Amino acid sequence: MDCSWGTGPRQLSGLEGLGGKEAPPVSVHSLPQRLKDEIAEVTNEIENLGSTEERKNMQRNKQKGIQFLIENDLLKNTCEDIAQFLYKGEGLNKTAIGDYLGERDEFNIQVLHAFVELHEFTDLNLVQALRQFLWSFRLPGEAQKIDRMMEAFAQRYCQCNPGVFQSTDTCYVLSFAIIMLNTSLHNPNVKDKPTAERFIAMNRGINDGGDLPEELLQNLYESIKNEPFKIPEDDGNDLTHTFFNPDREGWLLKLGGRVKTWKRRWFILTDNCLYYFEYTTDKEPRGIIPLENLSIREVEDSKKPNCFELYIPDNKDQVIKACKTEADGRVVEGNHTVYRISAPTPEEKEEWIKCIKAAISRDPFYEMLAARKKKVSSTKRH
Repeated sequence: MDCSWGTGPRQLSGLEGLGGKEAPPVSVHSLPQRLKDEIAEVTNEIENLGSTEERKNMQRNKQKGIQFLIENDLLKNTCEDIAQFLYKGEGLNKTAIGDYLGERDEFNIQVLHAFVELHEFTDLNLVQALRQFLWSFRLPGEAQKIDRMMEAFAQRYCQCNPGVFQSTDTCYVLSFAIIMLNTSLHNPNVKDKPTAERFIAMNRGINDGGDLPEELLQNLYESIKNEPFKIPEDDGNDLTHTFFNPDREGWLLKLGGRVKTWKRRWFILTDNCLYYFEYTTDKEPRGIIPLENLSIREVEDSKKPNCFELYIPDNKDQVIKACKTEADGRVVEGNHTVYRISAPTPEEKEEWIKCIKAAISRDPFYEMLAARKKKVSSTKRH
């Protein structure tokens, strides 16, 4: 009995080239000619993705796998539950996830939208959001599937970031331009690497006839130039095993140690530690906070709502044992006497506090030492 959905033919993802023989049916008539030409060129890269029969077999296996889980009460037959199952993706084949989400069946489309709703893109620039989205599956090869998935992504991004773009069409077109830029800059077969000026020129007029700010386009270009999109592997092992089945994970705001600024970080609670990452796609955490012998409390903060703190009980000025990675890659000790964190909602704050409390461990030697220190200081006073 195989519920892994099988691997099927390895398909090129949209990070290597966007696929199918026909171009995506999006407001293409409104696109600049250069962008239309590029879309046509990239979609032509993928023409031999395995036989039709192989793809049909793969689809049947995926449907059987989900049906098996539903029939054995391991999965509820709702688009929300299936989306959650695919989003967690523990050990699932990333190509299979992409193929399933891209299907045009009405139920699959509902699952796709529920899946996209699970992504939180608020305050992320478009490249950051695409990194997160494209890490959760492999883009399928068929243009129609890509179109449905990228349309859903654009809608969700604009919902999370109102006012950034004039319309979802703008977001959609720019997302494609970014994916194609990634291919052009990092595919060794592309000799003519586009400059920032060419990228900016290519995207003129896409904001409902107007131009996007050059600074925005320059920043997106630099982000892709400095770091290509990571392509998830098909073996279900694209994240360290430690983070496969966390007690809790999500976006939180963390107040800095020396420099008191709020930074948005992706937190994962597992194995009695709190890990935080800059992006959901990062393999290495930016910081690790072992929860041993810490306490947690709710706090009021004039700048942010829904705050709580991690602290060392009875040792107000002691630095919490933790480590973080600096921008230059050095791992250094943390410098927090408390970790102040803000959750998006009161409900999430309560959930995080409950889960962290359950994960805090006690070292009996620490307790003995603390008791002895207390006794010594009390004796000195008398």
